[in-house]
Amino acid sequence: MHASTILFDTVEEMEEATRHRAHPNWVHYGRGGTQTHIALQETVAELEGAHAALCVPSGLAAVAVAILSQVRQGDHLLVTDSVYAPTRAFCEGFLKSFGVETDYYDPLDIEDLRAKLRPETRVIYTEAPGSLTFEMQDIPAICQVAHARDTDTKVILDNTWATPMYFKSFAHGVDISVHAGTKYIVGHSDAMLGLVLTSEETTASVHRQANLLGYACGPDDIYLALRGLRTLSVRLERHQQNALALCTWLAGRSDVSRLFYPALPDDPGHAVWKRDFLGASGLFGVELEPVGKEGITAFLNSLELFGMGYSWGGYESLAIPTHPEDYRTVTRWEGHGPTLRLHAGLEDPDDLIRDLEQAFGQLNAAK
Repeated sequence: MHASTILFDTVEEMEEATRHRAHPNWVHYGRGGTQTHIALQETVAELEGAHAALCVPSGLAAVAVAILSQVRQGDHLLVTDSVYAPTRAFCEGFLKSFGVETDYYDPLDIEDLRAKLRPETRVIYTEAPGSLTFEMQDIPAICQVAHARDTDTKVILDNTWATPMYFKSFAHGVDISVHAGTKYIVGHSDAMLGLVLTSEETTASVHRQANLLGYACGPDDIYLALRGLRTLSVRLERHQQNALALCTWLAGRSDVSRLFYPALPDDPGHAVWKRDFLGASGLFGVELEPVGKEGITAFLNSLELFGMGYSWGGYESLAIPTHPEDYRTVTRWEGHGPTLRLHAGLEDPDDLIRDLEQAFGQLNAAK
């Protein structure tokens, strides 16, 4: 459904639409969306157990809207130290320049979080699992700490990794959930999209902030997300199966030091993941035994089925080098060797393993 101007048959209809324009599922003007947008918003809200959802142009736009809807000059927010790097940049750049202070907490130490809370703390920002290193935070415990305070502190969760299918944020106490719909919801690497899911209490402030920023999504991108939702469950099953197959194979290699994937029984976050999550997606981390840059370059350059690109969640497998030590301020990344982030796509797992095997051959030859 394409529209900029929404036409009304009567003055009464126009006035009613104007009165309800702050509601995310009401057609008033093209910037606020059409019935196409409403179809996506209602569906993802139902899937995750939210009161409402709102489409924005990208995952980072969803992060910005969610945080800005809850903070003002002089406020304070706490952010997990394993946060997505662009979220950190938004806090240290945009928010700081407008008088909002950010501190970071150890994602695995709830007492560190508790100690850093202030009377003016308005937001605790979480990711489960963390970016690049996949620490599994205890979201219900964090929400309990936030909501036990006399001050109004909201918990925002980046739930992109698990999607609305595999983690029901609001049943675990989250106030706002953000998604890079670009990833698994769209699922085909052909559209940019963000989604902000809200509780009843946070819906109005989130919608108002998005409207003030002038965010709008084209209906064709929304259609691609609706298309992606139709296959989300079966795609996620295959992503998880392939990720587990790759991890099992990688775990048996002498040139692999560690794997970071909460669905693995020996992962430090496995117990929390098994308790709270309904599944795992296809994104995970790998730490190699020490090797020089020449070996990593040879490994990545030789891959045929794994592409190199800064995204994930599509049907294709991806691989990039990572440097988690560059994105920590209160915790230290204790790395043994270089790290990679792999996304297991929908290809045949045996083909993916063969591609990795020949890439390790190139890595070892370059030592």
